[in-house]
Amino acid sequence: MKIFISGATGFVGGHLCNELLGRGHTLRLLSHHGKATVSGGVEFFGGDVTVAADCTSGAAGCDAVVNLVGIIREFPQRGVTFERLHVEATRNMLAAAEQNGIRRYLQMSALGSRPAAVSGYHRSKYQAEELVVASGLDYTIFRPSLIFGPKDAFVNMLAGFIRSFSVVPVIGDGKYRMQPIAADDVARCFAIALEKPETVGKAYNLCGQDRLNYLEIVDVVAKVLGRHFILKMKNPLLLMQFVTPLLEKFPFYPVTSDQITMLLEESICDGSWQGTFGFTPVGFEEGIRTYLN
Repeated sequence: MKIFISGATGFVGGHLCNELLGRGHTLRLLSHHGKATVSGGVEFFGGDVTVAADCTSGAAGCDAVVNLVGIIREFPQRGVTFERLHVEATRNMLAAAEQNGIRRYLQMSALGSRPAAVSGYHRSKYQAEELVVASGLDYTIFRPSLIFGPKDAFVNMLAGFIRSFSVVPVIGDGKYRMQPIAADDVARCFAIALEKPETVGKAYNLCGQDRLNYLEIVDVVAKVLGRHFILKMKNPLLLMQFVTPLLEKFPFYPVTSDQITMLLEESICDGSWQGTFGFTPVGFEEGIRTYLN
């Protein structure tokens, strides 16, 4: 297949491109910074996902559309908002598929996306899902938990604290749980979905095999780095909830109110996706050993 992808130059996008190329597909990547070039089965198409005409032109002649675009934090003064990058971008990519007669469409969402979600991130992701479902296309939606891999933000941030200071900040009691999943495994699910007609019209919650709370994740990262003692510096939740709304507008401040809300809600699932996709995800410790060392 020839596949048009937005967000392909991001963290998960690199893993997905490798997986798809390995299965014999050719790719056209919408690149905000790129010029029109072709190399090794990959064509870079210069354009902006928030510009409908760019998406429509980019999808011409393709067999499937994949939308990976997403942000975890807003900077409204720069035009970086959930509404623009999650909802508007999805609307443009759906229109690109429809106007080019493309039926197959894959969407990256997030575990926790749901009606009446508390966080703006999850609300906007769900709004985007509603657009996908209403489109009438042959869609598949993926909602992953925390994604880890060589260029991830979260695990590498923890590793940086541990290497430099042997101290890791913790919001509240640190007992909120996650089920991290490897970027390669997420990419594999996307690729398999293109080969499995039974995934059409479905949404899948993706999570790894290890259900860990934040403190346990810190311990695993420290173990992989060979650190036997680290200090977990707990910050009172009430203090964080008071201070964060005042400081989150500044880029130097590392966390937002939205992110605190999502941490406390947890990010776990039952793993039932494995029945459809037919493989067991890599374990968290095994996975991070491949790049932290």
